[in-house]
Amino acid sequence: MKKYDLICPCHFGLESVLKKEIIDLGYDITEVSDGRISFAGDADAVCRANICLRTAERVLIKVGSFHAETFEDLYQGVKALAWEEFIPERGKFWVKKASSVKSKLFSPSDIQSIVKKAIVERMKQSYNTDWFKEDAEEYPIRVFLMKDEVTVALDTTGDSLHKRGYRKLESKAPIAENLAAALIMLTPWHGDRILVDPFCGSGTIPIEAAMIAAHIAPGINRHFTAEKWTNLIDPKNWEDVREEAREEILPDIETDIQGYDLDPEMVEIARINAKKAGVDHLIHFQARDIADLSHRKKYGFIITNPPYGERIGDQKELPSLYRTIGERYKALDAWSMYLITGFEQAEKYIGKKADKNRKIYNGMIKTYFYQFMGPKPPRKNS
Repeated sequence: MKKYDLICPCHFGLESVLKKEIIDLGYDITEVSDGRISFAGDADAVCRANICLRTAERVLIKVGSFHAETFEDLYQGVKALAWEEFIPERGKFWVKKASSVKSKLFSPSDIQSIVKKAIVERMKQSYNTDWFKEDAEEYPIRVFLMKDEVTVALDTTGDSLHKRGYRKLESKAPIAENLAAALIMLTPWHGDRILVDPFCGSGTIPIEAAMIAAHIAPGINRHFTAEKWTNLIDPKNWEDVREEAREEILPDIETDIQGYDLDPEMVEIARINAKKAGVDHLIHFQARDIADLSHRKKYGFIITNPPYGERIGDQKELPSLYRTIGERYKALDAWSMYLITGFEQAEKYIGKKADKNRKIYNGMIKTYFYQFMGPKPPRKNS
């Protein structure tokens, strides 16, 4: 099978989580950069990465890279790439997105226009034609410029990988599914431990936790743009990876995952989403105020995305809210707490300094993942 250079973008600050996921799938990392992991893989890897990766944004096939400081450099660089090896004569192709950081070329619309023109010229020569119908499969293209280095890639995914397909309804300030999964994976939580999200909203964190516990691949029930690229990937590859993923599911696993929210309507939405994800039997949802948070068991985990004023809730109410979070956490016996927030004074009002603190960009919002680590439970005698 032909090998490709594959690129997976991710949230800034979560590169290490995605890197581990890719290595666990059995692939060799070729490059790690801000918000992006590159690795080598064949057509099977494209399927596996799309269906199985929990923390990636999408899976791209790199067509080529080169240096460009002028639009002529860009044009000639793109034209020199072997587009005919990727896009068939009747394939529909366009530049879905162009981004530029610290580069002399910075206008996305101009970059998109010149890249499209260069590809057309290359394919005119390759297919010996002056006209392309573009009435077959879609081949969206993404272009990144970083310090005048251009990377051109085909987007195999389509809708971002965070769109698992289960979240038909959501709260006013939802956390992306892939970000929720990454936060869980940054903790020592396992499916046999208690997990509580006291600000569960539409249920994303509990649902992602349940999917992790039950070994349900995040992309098992959705489709991807590259499924129609039969010139590059045999449809049997997709079928085989999905079948493998189905065999990995643990249908009889028992969990103690709980999601609370003050709004009963949100709790009902969370239940609907959990059912859509096939994990409603693994999660207990309940309308409950954070002030009522308590648990008789020890060694549990709070993993949550509380309000922090940027999106919902009044800034004036945040000190009181975080003070309550701190009080309820203190009352729990030997628990750990992990929370993501953009509220800069979170530790002050929680009343405790976090053991670890990781900066993560949630979209364009700078947030902090505060990690308060409780003691490990005693080892069970085997």
